[in-house]
Amino acid sequence: MGAGRAAAMALALLTPVAAQAQFSDGYNFLKAVKDADGQKVTDLVQKPGSTVINSRDVTSGETALHIVIARRDNTWLSFLLAKGANPDLADNRGNTPLMNAVQARFEDGVRTLLAGGAQIDKANGSGETPLIRAVQLRDVGLTRLLIGQGANADKRDTIAGMSARDYAQRESRTPGLVEAVTAAKSKPAPSGPVQGPVF
Repeated sequence: MGAGRAAAMALALLTPVAAQAQFSDGYNFLKAVKDADGQKVTDLVQKPGSTVINSRDVTSGETALHIVIARRDNTWLSFLLAKGANPDLADNRGNTPLMNAVQARFEDGVRTLLAGGAQIDKANGSGETPLIRAVQLRDVGLTRLLIGQGANADKRDTIAGMSARDYAQRESRTPGLVEAVTAAKSKPAPSGPVQGPVF
């Protein structure tokens, strides 16, 4: 009976180790980002052949960038972008980190993502662009920032078929919003094949 009890205790002690070993590097990476464990994140990213930097949560589709945007952590955002995180990966709802930064009114995050190469006009699952969302939020500062960085005020969403310019014109109660959007130059839709140089 003593040997059986010792074996059961040994098995009980080993079970947590075995369970922990079953988690993937991607899961461990995202958990370390959530826990703000810089050493563990660095160790996982620097593993030879590692691709964890763009790991996605299996239930939400969120990446590490989505996680740090949610906590408004510009230091971690800069760090992850410097390590090669893709700023254009969308979660399961089609929202990119840039869209989430706009939704959170996290201006420093918006600036950092744009400097890190985020596509400014990448739409979510409803066809809304970050600029459309900024206008819907009546955030004049973010609207000006996005327009200044070249956001297309005429790109239409798929829900209402409206552009940021259309939404701004509907919203006359917010001083400066219409002016911020009208500062954008109209971008004509491409027509026909794109012409390139002739060799």
